[in-house]
Amino acid sequence: MGDSNNTDQRQDYWSYVKRQFKKNKRAVISAYIVAVMALIAITADFLANEKPIVCTYKGHTYFPIFKEYAVDLGIAKWPKDLLNINWTDTKFDFAIRPIVPYSPTTQDFFNSGFVSPFAKQSVASTRWRHWLGTEGIGRDILAGLIHGTRIAFTVGIVSMSIASLIGILLGSLAGFFGDNRIKISRASMLMGFIFLYFAWFYAFGSRSYILSDAIGKSIVSFLGQLLISIGIFIGALFVGYASGFILKIIPFFRKKTAIPVDIIVQRLIEILVSIPRLFLIIAVIAISKPGIMLVMVIIGLTSWTEIARFIRAELLRVRSLEYIEASEALGYSRTRILLKHAIPNAISPVLITVAFGIAAAILIESSLSFLGLGVPPEIITWGKLLSLARGSASQLWVAIFPGVAIFLTVTLFNLIGEGLTDALDPRQKK
Repeated sequence: MGDSNNTDQRQDYWSYVKRQFKKNKRAVISAYIVAVMALIAITADFLANEKPIVCTYKGHTYFPIFKEYAVDLGIAKWPKDLLNINWTDTKFDFAIRPIVPYSPTTQDFFNSGFVSPFAKQSVASTRWRHWLGTEGIGRDILAGLIHGTRIAFTVGIVSMSIASLIGILLGSLAGFFGDNRIKISRASMLMGFIFLYFAWFYAFGSRSYILSDAIGKSIVSFLGQLLISIGIFIGALFVGYASGFILKIIPFFRKKTAIPVDIIVQRLIEILVSIPRLFLIIAVIAISKPGIMLVMVIIGLTSWTEIARFIRAELLRVRSLEYIEASEALGYSRTRILLKHAIPNAISPVLITVAFGIAAAILIESSLSFLGLGVPPEIITWGKLLSLARGSASQLWVAIFPGVAIFLTVTLFNLIGEGLTDALDPRQKK
């Protein structure tokens, strides 16, 4: 009965938030534009690619883009006819090509040397025209922008997912359990520290190149490899947890100790906040191997502090409410109360932080790419396109289009964040 009432109250609350958000026209329009950009990011391979979507060659019908996904996942191989084919110059019996017939890395040597969108281009027909021009070695700017959308959104979403996971976890533990409500055995504490390192190393550290290559190929390939990494991480933690049972045979390791979670989390937040984030990221990237996954992880690891602060403050308020005390009186475990009752009623401020955080992550990634840090040379991003215009004021099209894309995306996410702030905090509407 209590669960049903809480569920109904949450539904009423979120219905109210939805109505309030719809009243903010700028936020609603921004959300629609972001949805369109997300669709472009997901379908980038089908919008800008030198490979046809479907083609008939030597009597056989192929779907090269889908085939590439299967090859990237290791479940198929290229047929001999397509193994070393030139996708741009080959005459197919039948072919449906993407709207932009160039990949972001395709080099058009006949139009290299910064060809303007309005200049005469050496192309076979209008179908092959570079509508936003080319850069120094003939790569298509429009193809770079389309695929750069995927990189920007992936960086924003993945980095803030990492930040949200860490922020919600640490903020919840600090706010709900405080300094003396978590007691674990010395065996679990020891094995947890040890296997957390191995889990991170084998899941993400040793696979950073694989993850970087996957995101450069396609979003499907990246998601497949990311799921494998998450599986390795969870598996390693499970092994550590199981190993703790063996150590509990020894009385010293069986004894339980209180962990001052709140103090630890707050001091950790103060340390991270006191260090300029961009300089910290640049310092870490400078001594690490370049990779887009590394950039996302570092942004995520340095962006969780605000999320943890918000959810900690909410849980300090929520944990003393009557329905939490009633749940404890009914004998529910603290873990169940935290996951099922406390966090769902304290999560709303996190959404605001995540919206602003995605904008900040995209801006940081663009800044790093502009400086030539973090992202490998073969991956085209908005910041990298923008950096190509350095040193020459005559190549305005190379700077304007990615600059507008960065400005527009950051502004849209900030407007959505403002809309969520108004909708989630009724006091501001009075």
